[in-house]
Amino acid sequence: MIGLRFEIKHRPSYSILLVELGAGETITAEAGALTFMSPNVEADTRTRQKGLVRSLATSVFGGQSFFVTDFTAVGGPGEVALAAAPLGDVVELEVGPDQSYVFQRAGYLASTPGVELDVRWEGFTRGLFGQGLFMVRAEGSGSLFLNTFGAVEARKLAPGERLVVDNFHLVAFSDSCEYEVRRFSGWKETLFSGEGLVTEVEGPGEVYIQTKNLREFVEWLWTILGPKVSSRRAR
Repeated sequence: MIGLRFEIKHRPSYSILLVELGAGETITAEAGALTFMSPNVEADTRTRQKGLVRSLATSVFGGQSFFVTDFTAVGGPGEVALAAAPLGDVVELEVGPDQSYVFQRAGYLASTPGVELDVRWEGFTRGLFGQGLFMVRAEGSGSLFLNTFGAVEARKLAPGERLVVDNFHLVAFSDSCEYEVRRFSGWKETLFSGEGLVTEVEGPGEVYIQTKNLREFVEWLWTILGPKVSSRRAR
């Protein structure tokens, strides 16, 4: 799809992706991402591309749903609105022959035909990305839309330039970047600073960072809900 017409509204906290489809045009989205659509848009839910085994791999190891939905405008133009569960932003990345991206496993929202998702195993030394051992790689050609928790900070790294990012804040980076996952400073800092693992990314390429940390948000939420849950259990 060339020249995709879209708008990202209500940024950065409650973003929604509005896509205008011409007759016969299709946008693929994560299962459950639909907010609303035109009556002439047809939805077709299917397993992910590259066959059953690779679809299962992307689902189980990549943190993505086993299913995606293709939305196609039939008989004329139509509109599709897509959104994700986290309170945050949506960012578009242009994927091309010389520009692939590696992104956090739960970040996928939608993509145009021609963008393919693949799981890349990096082992224990390089693959501790976010909460899992697997990352998702987007390749091919087209638009990739990722959802984030909080707003997005984009950085462009020159060759040899480095940036250290907390794993839970790292959204995506160019496949042209080198990276290494490691502890945050020494053991004392790792245990008591609350930082845990970080990823050091080296350019050239782009790095996308989310301003909020889902793990910290859940821990903060539990400080409020935990005592209430405990008191009810004690009754």
